[in-house]
Amino acid sequence: MSAAAIAPDVLAKYEPVIGLEVHVQLLTATKAFCGCANRFGAEPNTNVCPVCLGLPGALPVLNEKAVEFATLASLALNCQVRERSIFARKNYFYPDLPKGYQISQYDKPLAEHGWIEAPTADGGRKTGVPADRSSSVGWKRIGITRLHMEEDAGKSLHDGFHDSATRTYLDLNRCGTPLAEIVSEPDMRTPDEAFEYLTRLKEILLYAGVSDCNMEEGSLRCDANVSVRPRGQEQFGAKVEVKNVNSFKFIRAALEYEIERQIEVLESGGRVAQETRLWNANEGRTYSMRSKEQAHDYRYFPEPDLPPLFVSAEFLSEARKRLPELPEARRARMIAEYELSVQDAHTLTASREFADRFEAAAKTARNPRRVANVLLSEVGGRLKALGLEQEQSPVSMTGIVLAADLLDEGRISSKQMKQLFDVCFEKSEDFGPVYEREKPQQITDAGAIEKMIDDVIAANPKQVEQYRAGKKTMAGFFVGQVMRASKGQANPALLNELVVKKLEG
Repeated sequence: MSAAAIAPDVLAKYEPVIGLEVHVQLLTATKAFCGCANRFGAEPNTNVCPVCLGLPGALPVLNEKAVEFATLASLALNCQVRERSIFARKNYFYPDLPKGYQISQYDKPLAEHGWIEAPTADGGRKTGVPADRSSSVGWKRIGITRLHMEEDAGKSLHDGFHDSATRTYLDLNRCGTPLAEIVSEPDMRTPDEAFEYLTRLKEILLYAGVSDCNMEEGSLRCDANVSVRPRGQEQFGAKVEVKNVNSFKFIRAALEYEIERQIEVLESGGRVAQETRLWNANEGRTYSMRSKEQAHDYRYFPEPDLPPLFVSAEFLSEARKRLPELPEARRARMIAEYELSVQDAHTLTASREFADRFEAAAKTARNPRRVANVLLSEVGGRLKALGLEQEQSPVSMTGIVLAADLLDEGRISSKQMKQLFDVCFEKSEDFGPVYEREKPQQITDAGAIEKMIDDVIAANPKQVEQYRAGKKTMAGFFVGQVMRASKGQANPALLNELVVKKLEG
């Protein structure tokens, strides 16, 4: 099914309703209820013990660090943390769940009633440009129903379909890994809004330091619930859960497909079945997996081996103190403090570590905005062209500050700086040593520069007339011509001053 399969006027008759369930592995050293290592990539079935295997007589003990991380995530997502929450047994039977139940939380979760703000579908980042809160772009508050703690199941690995025989291998290392499940309200109305919600959720969790959110390793997994209803109808349609989606891009594509599929079913006079479906990225479509479970199918009851979890006022206060400045607040502050563009602020705050390094460097520089320009344009542009990450740059933040200061002081021209950066990347050296060794020779003799300006003025009478007729921007033309004549060696500050003086004279 393609986007053109259903006419736009038919699509417009219906309103999608989307809610997301996100499972986030918490970045603890050990598992949720035992001392086994919480580490991805170990040999199968090596990080296991009687507790996470659910052997008779083994008793769980709650990991305090997991509670701390779940509380930090709750606060970062504007949730209200309960003073008293209850662990429950969620009963279901899969081969990779040796206990036959999962320790989770049900009617009394750790936190509730949170929210994330994201740009609306018409103001999002369809073109890759971040939304600007100071513009007319709309922002939408998407509710978070709950954040609860639970443990992960193991992993089933399916191998081979030879002679219609399939082998399934069980790796139980993941059993007992601490999770925070974050359930949104059904507030999203387009796949783009879901994409924006997930993008900001991941940013916030990374800033809070509670998870690495690595989707390839399963640290962040998302199930999407989607239904459609005629516009104006308040009652929700039949809900379909889409599972097995391993990137935000595919989640958006899966939602687009599923919305069209459901509309097609309704338009043909059918009824949408409430079910769980799997996304096949290679085919770009969903497939039916099973009829949708209801909460009562899990036969929840309070976990008899764990007491209620109490979060004291002191614990909550300490968690608030550890909460860092979050992405949106940091962008707004950096735009105001360093006079950055929205795009630059967004790029610089893409990760907490990168933003920290920039701010530490910017505080030592003459002009923080110039540091941002050099970092993103000169260094970032070269890294992108070479397919390198920031950590692989030969130029340190100290080198970037030096280059920005030299440019700001007029001791090198932008052309000279570019040439020096070319050498840095060619020889894998930092800017400081390269500058000291290949320091450009600047022409600072006013008389020599004035002679070059006179020659350029004499050769361009039409441009002189334009300047004197009021087109003051023509001064840049003369500066450029003199820079070319001096092979980039004329002192920029002196050159700009003398050009204006000559043209006005």
